[in-house]
Amino acid sequence: MHPDSTRIRLQPANTQRIPFWGQLFLGFLWIGYTVALIVTGAGASDFHFLHYLFLLFSLVYVGYVLVHNAPIFGTQSYLEFTPAYIVHKDGLFRPKQALAAEEISGLELAPQQLRVQLKEGNTLNLSLRQVKGTKRKRMLREQVRAFAAKHSIALRDVQ
Repeated sequence: MHPDSTRIRLQPANTQRIPFWGQLFLGFLWIGYTVALIVTGAGASDFHFLHYLFLLFSLVYVGYVLVHNAPIFGTQSYLEFTPAYIVHKDGLFRPKQALAAEEISGLELAPQQLRVQLKEGNTLNLSLRQVKGTKRKRMLREQVRAFAAKHSIALRDVQ
């Protein structure tokens, strides 16, 4: 990441019951089992096309696990501070949330979340549990403070 970048990468939330490496192990186990069945011809009958179908589904599953847990196609979950917006993207197939500085009445920086109070009365809670590493956390705090100072937004730092 470029040192002047305003984008903070977020790690996946790890809300799955099976961890990432366990999911990959299962996927590769299914692929290996199916390839072994195809190569040895075991269980060959009129339904041997099911081996290929299961192989296809196994490959799709491994691809799905990799896309959601590894930055294959670039950073998919991030929090970015642009000159006029705070942009939050929570994953590959999730839309961006762009919060204009004019719409923000206050920011509250808690240890595990960033609360954004909007002028229309709503509050948006952004989880900071996905920010891993002390350097990223420090950079996030600095960017929140700079954004609040630049746009004269009330900032409450609860630490």
